[in-house]
Order: sequence, then C-alpha cells, then structure tokens
Amino acid sequence: MKFNTEVIINLPRKKVVELFNNSDNLKKWQPTLLSFETIEGLPGEVGAKAKMKYKMGKKEIEMIETITENNLPYEFNATYEAKGVFNIAKNYFVEVDNNTTEYLTEQEFIFKGFMKIIGFFMPGAFKKESMKYLIQFKDFAEKEAANNNIN
Repeated sequence: MKFNTEVIINLPRKKVVELFNNSDNLKKWQPTLLSFETIEGLPGEVGAKAKMKYKMGKKEIEMIETITENNLPYEFNATYEAKGVFNIAKNYFVEVDNNTTEYLTEQEFIFKGFMKIIGFFMPGAFKKESMKYLIQFKDFAEKEAANNNIN
C-alpha cells in the first residue's frame, strides 16, 4: 500500500528541520512513544538503526528504524520494521517562502502474515495515523517556535 501525506507548517524550513532532526523532540509530538534508543551506527547517519517502542492501546509495539537517506534540509528517508509490517517512509521539506514549509511524506507499507488482512481491510487507518503524526509535528513545531519567540 502506498500513499502521500502533506501539511503546511508556518515556520521557515531551517527551523522545521532543526526540530524534526532532534530525537529529543520525538516524545513531544509522538505521545505514544515510550522509548527511542540508537542500537547501531551514529544517530542521523545513513545506516544508523534505532529501537522505538510505542504504546498502542493496551499493547506495546517495538519497531526498528533504519536511516536510508539523510539529505536534510531537503529529505530524510527511513524504514520502519515491526512484527508483520515493513514501512518505507520518505520525508520532504519544501520551502514555500521564508516563513512557510511544506512537509510531505511518501509512505509504502508492506504487510506479512495477519497484518496482510489488517492492511487489506483497513488501509485508511494507516493513512489516518500517518496524517495524525504530521499534524502533531506541525502543532508541536509551531507551538515550540511561539513559546521560544522564534520565526
């Protein structure tokens, strides 16, 4: 399953990327994230791997992030592997003007086992969840900038 999502952030691209690229900020816009731990390579570099744990309802889900491309401030790509799901995520940051950034993602989900059924019957859930994260990041970034009087 493939789809794109996008959101406009009312901040300069430099600030958006600075906030996005700081793993300490992850919990501020991903409230279900329990932990983020680099397990291989140097953080932010191509090939680096991190273990991420999320609380999803009553379950804890663990996934491995592998950075496949880091060409910030323009692009950041990674794969995310969890039980039954492999996600290829491409993130693009487009400068609309000096104070506005378009954050676009291209998502591809590949399912195995039982998750094939979930993916087949509930494809909208994956797009909705991806869009939710974009909106949460936008809200976090704009609020963080406002609180620190940054533009």
